[in-house]
Formats: sequence, C-alpha cells, structure tokens
Amino acid sequence: MTLQSIGTVRSNFRKPTAERLELKKIVAEIVIDPQLTEALKGLEEFSHIIVIYWLHRAVYDKTSLKTYPMGNTAPGLKGLFAVRTPKRPNAIGKTTVRLLEIHGNILKVQGLDAIDGSPVLDIKPYIPGYDSAADATVPDWVNLDE
Repeated sequence: MTLQSIGTVRSNFRKPTAERLELKKIVAEIVIDPQLTEALKGLEEFSHIIVIYWLHRAVYDKTSLKTYPMGNTAPGLKGLFAVRTPKRPNAIGKTTVRLLEIHGNILKVQGLDAIDGSPVLDIKPYIPGYDSAADATVPDWVNLDE
C-alpha cells in the first residue's frame, strides 16, 4: 500500500494535548500541493469538509490494545477501535471541519485537530445524510459535549 500526502496542515496547534472544546475553535490552514489546486474546484460550495490526515507524531504500542476513553478511567478500559485515540495500528486521523475560505491551494478551516505539520491524505466534501447516520447510538461513556 502506498499513500501520498496531498498537502500539509499549518496550525498553532503544536502539541496533541489540547481540550476537545478548544480544538473546535482552532483555525488552521491546509496547504494543498499546487499541482492539485484544480481538484479543489467546487469545494467552496460546501460549508464543511472531511479531512483525512496522518498522525505523524503518534506512537503505537503494539502491546497496548486497550486504553481509557479520553483519559477517563470511569468506564474502564476499551479497545483501541472503540475510542478515538491516536495510538492505533495505522495512524490515520479524520475530522469534519468548517471550511472558512479557499485561496488558491490554501484552505482555511476551523476545528481541525491535526497538529502543525500533519500530512493530509485526502479531503472529501461533507454531505449531510450521507456522512451522518440519523439512527446512530453511542454508549453512555461517550461525552460529545467535552
């Protein structure tokens, strides 16, 4: 399998330690490879996009397949695939962000939880109804307000 970066994140978010509510306010830039600028045509018509990126500073410990969700010990240990930890077998991140503006090959976005320098693997338009499940459920220990 071969993946290529299509761009890079530029952000003041430099350490993966910020609170989730803080992250929703972060304004960042995604600098797309200039050769791919034409691929952005039409993206400005969307309010939100999905950014798929590489967690380039994440360290995966193969012996640790469980963790506490968001550092909360109350619900007990959960498997890596049941939580949103960066410490996974493939360090791929995905975030839906608000698209603020596009200037040439630079996207200005809000809510990107990728740290500065993260390689961007793909961008997709967010399409309500297609990218969200109306009947989705989550366990009680998932706190979406934090």
